[in-house]
Amino acid sequence: MDAVEDVKSRLNVEDVIAEYVQLKRAGRNFKGLSPFGNEKTPSFMVSPEKQIWHDFSSGRGGNIFSFIMEVEGLDFKGALELLARKAGVDLEQYRTKSSGQRGQQKERLYEIMDQAANFYQVQLTKNNEALKYVREKREFSKQTILTWRLGYAPNNFDSATRYLRSKGYTDQELKSAGISILRRGTLGDMFRERIMIPLADAQGRVIGFTARLLRDIPDAPKYINTPQTPLYDKGRHVYGLHLAKEMIRKSAYVVVAEGNLDVIASHQAGVTQVVASAGTAMTEMHLRELKRFTGDIRLAFDQDQAGLSASERVIPLASKVGVALSIVTIQGAKDPDELIRRNVNDWQEAITKPIYAFDWLIERYAKSFNISTGIGKRQFVDTILVAIRSLNDTVEQKHYLQKVAERVGVSSEALEDRLRGATAEKRTKKITHLPEPVLSTVAPERKRHVDHLMSLVLLQPKLRVALSDIKSEMLYGVAPRALLQFLKDTPDFAGDPKSLADLHDHAEYVKILTFIYEELYAGLEISELRAEATRLQTRVIEDYIKDEKNRLAGELTDASDEQVTKLLKQARKLDVLRGKLTKE
Repeated sequence: MDAVEDVKSRLNVEDVIAEYVQLKRAGRNFKGLSPFGNEKTPSFMVSPEKQIWHDFSSGRGGNIFSFIMEVEGLDFKGALELLARKAGVDLEQYRTKSSGQRGQQKERLYEIMDQAANFYQVQLTKNNEALKYVREKREFSKQTILTWRLGYAPNNFDSATRYLRSKGYTDQELKSAGISILRRGTLGDMFRERIMIPLADAQGRVIGFTARLLRDIPDAPKYINTPQTPLYDKGRHVYGLHLAKEMIRKSAYVVVAEGNLDVIASHQAGVTQVVASAGTAMTEMHLRELKRFTGDIRLAFDQDQAGLSASERVIPLASKVGVALSIVTIQGAKDPDELIRRNVNDWQEAITKPIYAFDWLIERYAKSFNISTGIGKRQFVDTILVAIRSLNDTVEQKHYLQKVAERVGVSSEALEDRLRGATAEKRTKKITHLPEPVLSTVAPERKRHVDHLMSLVLLQPKLRVALSDIKSEMLYGVAPRALLQFLKDTPDFAGDPKSLADLHDHAEYVKILTFIYEELYAGLEISELRAEATRLQTRVIEDYIKDEKNRLAGELTDASDEQVTKLLKQARKLDVLRGKLTKE
């Protein structure tokens, strides 16, 4: 038995999911409200018998690992580690000697960081000046201080170092954790006379600290962070995500502030879908981490020049990662914290009315250049074109070229010529159709139509005529395509999922399809099932035609003459397919 099977054997899917979703018995299964949206009628189902879950509202489903990956925003390795802890499985027994040693060393560092956070919390209660800062100046409640584990590093050379040594940790471990550093050949504390803000990973484990000066000191940095360690990577860590992720999923957007204290203030005020990057240095990895939870990212950086410039730098990164970026405008305050203290309702309104990043950028540049003059127009266009080139979506490029053209009073064709001239290599770049879309980008409706159709044809051989016009490229992923090929290769398959030896790699998908059939279609007359299969066949083909038309429209913008001919030929084939559907 490997580690995955060991964990599965010890955990029941309903017990794991019940920690996140309130489940109620529904016959042999359990039902609850989807954790991936704000629904009023329960559509989230769990099958103890099959050890799977399926969300009928979003089309997502799988086993305990896929669920934890979805709700916690983890990769498979992270989900395995989390579930192994729940199950009491020691993963070291499944690792090689070297990887096992690294795992043990990492666990020791987690212990050190937790002990350090406890130490700093106790020190905060002993220092009146530090307590006064967080309670009176920052206006944080006692509960907020406890929730975020705020602390204080005393102004001693090695108080934290000596405390952690007494707990049995070595000097090398303390240096690796970033708690202690060498000063003039002697090991001492990294942080002194600072308010300590623990940095936690997505699971809530402390991995580092941001430390703020208790009082301003000339030439001393106001904030310092834990250096790069095996646990902490400034370019990846998103502050507050462990406490914000539930509301991010429910609201379907995330607000990124500049400072840790902005995040704490917002959460205390009840607005909890708020996180922070490490200052203004937001990276591609930050965006990818947030994309695990939502594709709608709203920046609420400070309204000074540094904050505005930082917002501008994130725009090309967002296009590369594939998220929708917008900018929150803070009126009458320098940062979110100040706005929240003035009126939390103004903060709530601001984050619900962001400006899409490129619209914001155009307005920002229009104010920077005098576009009533020829020179100003040229500077404005040159600057904007640099940003537009960073957009990967050609339809979006065309939209903003037209918008800029209207602002400066020229034709959009003239701007397109300038854009193409600057990116001539794109004209000869081979256009390839990517048949395997990322699952998270597939529209829930399209996924539902495919899964429901495949559940019918899998369990009801008489309905497989509905596959006659279904091609592999019309389906959204590996498992549905593998099943389609299997059913076409074995038309006499009797419909017993247990005999699907050729689909062993997609056993979870087969279980989900069986689950869907049992919940939606069991007990219906064959005539009703046939009508539903025909309807779903049509919807699957229509979804495919719509997506392909959108793709072709985008690719035509930057296509060469030769490529245009090929793309138009593909479009005509889609029109023929659509005409066939209309006749039927």
